[in-house]
Amino acid sequence: MNAMTLDADAWRAAGDAGLAAAIDLRRAIHAEPEVGLDLPKTTAKVKAALAGLPLEIREGGSTSGLVAILRGPANGRTVLLRGDMDALPLQEDTGLAFASKHEGAMHACGHDTHVAMLAGAAAALCARRESLPGTVMFMFQPGEEGWHGARFMLDDGLIDPVPDVAFALHISPNMPTGVFAGRTGPLMAAADRLTVRVLGAGGHASMPNDAVDPIPILCEIVTALQAMMTRRVPVFEPSVLTVAHIKAGTTNNVIPEDAWMEGTIRSFSETTRATVHEGLRRVAEHVAAAHGARAEVNIIPGFPVTVCDGRITDLAAETARALYGEEGWVTMTHPLMGAEDFSYILQKSPGAMVFLGAAPEGGDYRTCCALHSNRMVLNEDVMARGIAMHCAMAEAALTAELDL
Repeated sequence: MNAMTLDADAWRAAGDAGLAAAIDLRRAIHAEPEVGLDLPKTTAKVKAALAGLPLEIREGGSTSGLVAILRGPANGRTVLLRGDMDALPLQEDTGLAFASKHEGAMHACGHDTHVAMLAGAAAALCARRESLPGTVMFMFQPGEEGWHGARFMLDDGLIDPVPDVAFALHISPNMPTGVFAGRTGPLMAAADRLTVRVLGAGGHASMPNDAVDPIPILCEIVTALQAMMTRRVPVFEPSVLTVAHIKAGTTNNVIPEDAWMEGTIRSFSETTRATVHEGLRRVAEHVAAAHGARAEVNIIPGFPVTVCDGRITDLAAETARALYGEEGWVTMTHPLMGAEDFSYILQKSPGAMVFLGAAPEGGDYRTCCALHSNRMVLNEDVMARGIAMHCAMAEAALTAELDL
């Protein structure tokens, strides 16, 4: 196995042994979800789970995130394992006994399981501290859902020096239960937010010739942008521009002065990202000008592309197969248009993010409620595999012959 040490039996046993505690922690976090960068209740639960372990705790000033550091007796490599902690601003409709007690907040992306698996792995790795040939950093991160939490933790110096290898797990109800999946190269897209405001001239709805109606202009911009995407962006450089929110006007007989829209841009390379940004500005501004109006375009940069290092992805595949056989790993044929702020970590260190299938028991992963659904539920038993995978990847990354 690439000249690395891996005690697969021990890590599978550690995952199984840690499952009950992981379920308890996951349910406690799920019942009290918190959104954004400041998650005091969640952070307190993490600290309680880590209490008494031989860990150095680092905290910063920008978020309630923390990094727990486990130093083995040998001064070898450093590997980072990440679990994100924040919930979504969403009303839960699962009917679970431990459903959200907080109105308008729900763990609909599995971050509660990510925290529970990482805490379980911390306990298991601490139990074998004396045999670790290096250092493990456990990154408990808030603000993944669009808040740039990973970037803030980097800016706070919590991950300094940067690790030699970085690894993260992300649960998915739409993959076969217990299977790990990943790929080399782009795994998830860059995500940017766009807004366009068309400024015309208001007037009476019965006399549009005396006004500059911004509504048809905005609609024309939406259509023109879709044509721009198919004609200016290469077909082998996939990108998506979606307008998801439009608002204008106040009543039926008034032409408003302005109309506004917002949406998202997804891309897998900085070149394509720049092409779409420039095309958006050109199309919106010139379509508006053609009708005697003006367009204000704003692009809010989001997460960069999540790019997985081939060496670490291969190591993850070997590790998953060593733990759970050939069927324990699937290589993804294409990336996903979702976005991840673990991308900030992968810009600093070679690493990989891997998905773990968690379709609910009795459900079909192809049709069950997806991530970000208000009805999303998971098979909690797969957290045993997540704990084992975190531990085994830490050991593999510390012992494998890697040209880093």
